[in-house]
Amino acid sequence: MTEHTTGHAPGTERSAAYTTPRNAGTDPHDNRRQVLYWRLLARLFDQEEQATLESASLAVVEDIGLPTALLDPQASVDSIVQRHPELAAEFDGLMAPEADDDGARDRAAEVRRAALVSKVLLNVFAAGSGTVTAGQLARWQSDAAWLERALGCKPGELRGGRAGAGAPGAGVSPTGTGGRGTTPDLGRLIPEIGPELGAIEADLVKRMHLREVLADPELAARLTPSMSLIEQLLRDKNNLSGVALANAKALIRRFVDEVAEVLRTQVEKATVGALARSVPPKRVFRNLDLDRTIWKNLTNWSPEEERLYVDRLYYRHTARKTTPQRLIVVVDQSGSMVDAMVNCTILASIFAGLPKVDVHLIAYDTQALDLTPWVHDPFETLLRTNLGGGTDGTVAMALAQPKIAEPRNTVVVWISDFYEWRSEQLFESMAAIHRSGAKFIPVGSVTSSGRGSVNPWFRERFKDLGTPVLSGHIRKLVHELKTFLA
Repeated sequence: MTEHTTGHAPGTERSAAYTTPRNAGTDPHDNRRQVLYWRLLARLFDQEEQATLESASLAVVEDIGLPTALLDPQASVDSIVQRHPELAAEFDGLMAPEADDDGARDRAAEVRRAALVSKVLLNVFAAGSGTVTAGQLARWQSDAAWLERALGCKPGELRGGRAGAGAPGAGVSPTGTGGRGTTPDLGRLIPEIGPELGAIEADLVKRMHLREVLADPELAARLTPSMSLIEQLLRDKNNLSGVALANAKALIRRFVDEVAEVLRTQVEKATVGALARSVPPKRVFRNLDLDRTIWKNLTNWSPEEERLYVDRLYYRHTARKTTPQRLIVVVDQSGSMVDAMVNCTILASIFAGLPKVDVHLIAYDTQALDLTPWVHDPFETLLRTNLGGGTDGTVAMALAQPKIAEPRNTVVVWISDFYEWRSEQLFESMAAIHRSGAKFIPVGSVTSSGRGSVNPWFRERFKDLGTPVLSGHIRKLVHELKTFLA
């Protein structure tokens, strides 16, 4: 960049605003495109305007005949398209890959595309800080929908997590290489863009008056269920009523159903229960063990006739052991364990639906609540939780211990970060459960992301006890439970 950014008359002299000595002799379209992309990067990482970049970008936008509102951070894509309807078609599929038949690059078109790409990315990813109004949230959601359309997805598809790695998409690079001649293929990054959009939306929700949104059915319907949003709703549910409460429940139900579908698939990947050899196999064709039948009848092979005579058919065992098992899930519902509370409540309901598995669910902070009567319905269970407060596991232990009737057929899953008030007393009770013959599984994190922290004091003692803390993705807990129940 040079210092020549102001004082130019309209016309060709504006090119000085985005020409540098270093780039002298290069294609002016490349310089223009780089100006727009450097402005994009500057605005993403620093909210303060860079006067040189702003004036140079203004010169570029005016020279290529695009509305200067593209550089206005307060102008939504919707408002620009309303004033300039012809741009709607350009935003659609703007960042989706497009093969050029002859490999030629339309450099003037690349500059135009860079201006439009910069607008939609800045409106979505430069969300600012401070209090957010319902109108600002609605505008951001509209801009996010335009970004999804630009990536070749349906509005709401990325935020809802339904776009796979193979979905169309392309990214933005200041260097200007890749799909459509200017951008590298970002199809592989779409799974990462979706959660990022969800995180931005969740942050906006935190910074606004959520009750104002819930009271408006149209705005509430546009919210994307996420763990952050569900946490907000669960914390504020006792202060909601009427339309706001109904909308909050609808959002919680949507999220619960989506997570349940994922967890149910994980649970059903393997069959619960070992093969019951004492039960005669059912003599039907689909259970015929052809390999074993041939092997056992090889002595009846007739070389002269080249024929195998079968004296006996062998069938596979398919019946499973159905010894009743009791699963006791104890979940810390303090503020730091919201993710675990939601995931484990849903997981408990799934196991409760399996035959011969007796599931009990206890939630606690400084008080304990037996949620077993509602364990089959995670939605109703979550509505009865009271997130927040301190942590005293001894009150939950008082409810859990009497439920252990047959230790050998009982597994106790305790989910917490184990930052407890009465640590030694609680640990001794847990060690007693382990010594009784029941399987005790301490869990430090069962989040979707696998992140979490555990009190080092408890971690070391569980390790010495022979029951190391299970932490990481919830799939690990699913595997442990299925191993025991088998």
